[in-house]
Amino acid sequence: MKNYKVTINGKTYDVGVEEADGGSEVKTVQAAAPAPKAAPAAAVAPAPKAAAAPKTAAPGKSGSGDVTAPLAGTVMSIAVTEGQQVKAGQLLLIFEAMKMENEIVAPCAGTVKKINVTKGMVLETGMVLVSIA
Repeated sequence: MKNYKVTINGKTYDVGVEEADGGSEVKTVQAAAPAPKAAPAAAVAPAPKAAAAPKTAAPGKSGSGDVTAPLAGTVMSIAVTEGQQVKAGQLLLIFEAMKMENEIVAPCAGTVKKINVTKGMVLETGMVLVSIA
């Protein structure tokens, strides 16, 4: 009989193994494994923040700039029209990325100069979505 130490899930067990000769019957012994411990609760990742383009003006101030896509995804809805006045923080559009809806808000107050996307359009990271003047 040979004795071995086996470590399973961080716990060490002493195991005896009997060598079988050619005509001997092989015996299998199964030790009861300890009950599995409950897995620790997974840390909840913070929800992605509503993404906006780099700000070209202080919040609440008039300004201009291009609002770009922070992630690849699909446009779900567009909340503004060309020529519309928007305030800083106002919803421009919603897109889906990684099965989550993400809001794109105006980085500054101004007028929507151009909307470069349509509902259902597939976005690429960095793509210009809306231009504000």
